[in-house]
Amino acid sequence: MSALLQRGTRPASPAAPAAGRRRTAARGTGRRKRESLAAYGFLAPWFLGLALITAGPLLASLYFSFTDYNLIGDHEVIGWANYERMLDDARLHSALRVTFVYVFVSVPLQLALALALAMVLDRGVRGLALYRSVYYLPSLLGGSVAIAILWRQVFGAEGLVNQVLALFGVQGPGWVSHPDHALSTLIVLNVWTFGAPMVIFLAGLRQVPAMYYEAAAVDGAGPVHRFVHITLPMLTPIIFFNLVLQIINAFQTFTQAFIVSGGTGGPSDSTLFYTLYLYQEGFGAFHMGYASAMAWLLLMIIGGFTAVNFLASKFWVFYGD
Repeated sequence: MSALLQRGTRPASPAAPAAGRRRTAARGTGRRKRESLAAYGFLAPWFLGLALITAGPLLASLYFSFTDYNLIGDHEVIGWANYERMLDDARLHSALRVTFVYVFVSVPLQLALALALAMVLDRGVRGLALYRSVYYLPSLLGGSVAIAILWRQVFGAEGLVNQVLALFGVQGPGWVSHPDHALSTLIVLNVWTFGAPMVIFLAGLRQVPAMYYEAAAVDGAGPVHRFVHITLPMLTPIIFFNLVLQIINAFQTFTQAFIVSGGTGGPSDSTLFYTLYLYQEGFGAFHMGYASAMAWLLLMIIGGFTAVNFLASKFWVFYGD
């Protein structure tokens, strides 16, 4: 110390490193704040859309479900009257029945066909990319107005299906105009749009380790045994994912029923889907309060089925390490 003083050099102050650390920390904090502000700026359009397009209308429909509102005049709060009306609405009960039949029949058939074709394509078919695109195309177009119009023409009284049947001497009915067959045509249309789940199944099949099949083949297991005891268990997470998505989509089906039935749900309400009846009440009869209550009932139905699927998944979905 005496030597340093004699040379005129003072020792560094202990506070100097601490001050430097504080300045560095302050600069780091300022940089993080600027980055956070930039991130919130980029997210602002999404939050704005969430508030104005999703959350706002959602809360508004909940409020209007307790009112008598016709989209034109003032609304009147009527409490639970709209929900009580559902108990005696015969057309609503018919719409629920039609929708449940559509969901419970079309979704399993669609997933079964998607899985079957995915297994065929997984065998290394030449031109796999082309087949995958061709099979996926109906999923992109299945909910469009053009495909619904085409479907109405194909299954009409003079449509392609009856023309083919006529070659074999069979006189086919007007499929879309007959109450016993109209819903079946829409089920076939939904099954035909199997491309999206098929692509997901195909990706899942590629993730199944080949060593399982090799070990099973060494033990003498046949194709059916390998499918039941290896393929299906390994695909259960994919099956569960597709099942949940397709049930939600099927409950919300609207365009096909609207176009095929001309917006009436006919013939004899055989294609009166729940969403179509909701549209008729809200934008046809201007019973927007009742339509809002119907929308919340649909939300509860879809939420209930989704919750049941998640609760049941622990008994059949296998997540391997």
